[in-house]
Amino acid sequence: MNHCSKYIQNIADYIDGEIDETLCADIEKHLKECNNCRLMVDTLKQTVVLCRDGKKEKLPPELEEKLNNVLKARWQKKFGK
Repeated sequence: MNHCSKYIQNIADYIDGEIDETLCADIEKHLKECNNCRLMVDTLKQTVVLCRDGKKEKLPPELEEKLNNVLKARWQKKFGK
């Protein structure tokens, strides 16, 4: 995994098909050689499919408000206002 961080930085663009052909080929070569990165990419691809195609459920209003407040507080703690 010594070269992994070089590729991980571009994984989202790779999954979305938004990188140039040379980098894409480099990442695909790395994925053939690195089980950990291949597992990560496969998991991320499946997550994207589930999020895109998954059934949308409406949360009860009080739960939605609580969740939004928690996420907002964590965002502000990490990134500021």
